[in-house]
Amino acid sequence: MFTRRAIAATALLATALLPMARAKAAPMPEGQTVDLPGVKLFYRDTGGSGVPLVMLHANTGTSASWEPQFEAFSAAGYRVIAFDRRGWGQSVATGNQPGSISEDLAALVQHLKLPKYHLLGVAGGGFVALDYAAWKQEELRSLIIVASTGSFSEPEMQKLNENLAIPGFRELPEAFREIGPSFRAAYPERVAAWSHAQENARQKGAGMQPSLRTPNTFAKIETIKLPLLAVTASADLLAPPALMARWLRHVPQAEVYAIADAGHSVPMEQPELLNKAVLEFVKKH
Repeated sequence: MFTRRAIAATALLATALLPMARAKAAPMPEGQTVDLPGVKLFYRDTGGSGVPLVMLHANTGTSASWEPQFEAFSAAGYRVIAFDRRGWGQSVATGNQPGSISEDLAALVQHLKLPKYHLLGVAGGGFVALDYAAWKQEELRSLIIVASTGSFSEPEMQKLNENLAIPGFRELPEAFREIGPSFRAAYPERVAAWSHAQENARQKGAGMQPSLRTPNTFAKIETIKLPLLAVTASADLLAPPALMARWLRHVPQAEVYAIADAGHSVPMEQPELLNKAVLEFVKKH
């Protein structure tokens, strides 16, 4: 059975909404583009000799959305890497299609000649992280999944998603669906900046869902034996803790870190708590 560490909202709300303290760290890399099979992939890499920690962004956003994590994780000594998913940001699909994001990640890992690394995926990035871990877990030290439905093909999970998406839900503004109410109330300017960034992140014709190498199923993730940290958010309208608990039953080694009063955009809304949880976990592995 997975273990759980819960964070009380009353104790941490006031401090969690404060801007993240600026650790002494290299600034987020400007990034570069590499030609890989089927994609001109834009990625950011702090470089160095630290253990690599690769991050996969959500269905919305780009590698730029990881700025608080680049700072915190590089300050802790890790080599931090993130890339724009094909069709988003500055990564452009080329050549024969379709291709999967897991295959793009595998090609980038080979290009960079990475040793074993930690893989972190948030929301839609979590779909890809599970897809990749079931395929290439020998390359990974650990797996971290944040605020993600997992994009499972099982009817049980599809029904749960249907129950969440009440009529008209998908037509509501992304900022309402993706960002928790406390953050929206406290930081309207940052919410507006987030919305502007999302409008410009997706290239014309790009799909909202990341392409997977094979469909995610319960049987598939049961093959993952890696140390796994799942981070849930109590105000997440898209991947609430009860939904994540359904698929987490199939990875009994998982640890669950529950963050209170955060919506789907956990890395932006609660960076201090997320970064702390991730660093404590990866230091053990």
